[in-house]
Amino acid sequence: MTTTSWQAAPLVWGSGQRVFEAFLEPTCPYSVRTFNKLDRLLEQAGENRITVKIRLQSQPWHMYSGVLVRCILAASTLSGGKETAKKVMAAVAAHREEFEFERHAGGANMDVTPNQIIERLERYSDVELKDAFAMPDLDREIKWHCKYARQNGIHVSPTFMIDGLVRPDMSSGDEVEAWVKLLVG
Repeated sequence: MTTTSWQAAPLVWGSGQRVFEAFLEPTCPYSVRTFNKLDRLLEQAGENRITVKIRLQSQPWHMYSGVLVRCILAASTLSGGKETAKKVMAAVAAHREEFEFERHAGGANMDVTPNQIIERLERYSDVELKDAFAMPDLDREIKWHCKYARQNGIHVSPTFMIDGLVRPDMSSGDEVEAWVKLLVG
């Protein structure tokens, strides 16, 4: 039995009855568009009326997806918990193309190592990630996100669930007001 001295903070904001889950891959342009709307969603719908949960959906065609997902979850174990993770995710979003490959298979990142990706993200986020990233049992948190997505039939990002039901009628291109209407009327 492995005992850990760390805990990953759930990526959850708000405290309302209605639960909005967004399955996001950090470098997916559509996930970035979604991520950038979540604060406005909470503000417009009301933090006491909805709960927003970010579920990380690593995808292999985004070549550094696994490294970045691990960085975000590692950040959630640090001081600040979910807010530190959000800061790291925001840094990826703001510099998305610097963490991605051209057409998923080429470009400057072909010669970049995972350590260089982590260092780049540390610079952009101002969060020290290397030690937390190296925690050997952090993979249990990564696996939880993966298993949760799989059990719910989630394959791509972004995918949305409201109160445990997948909503294929929702899109990252929707206005925040449309999401608010679906959640709270």
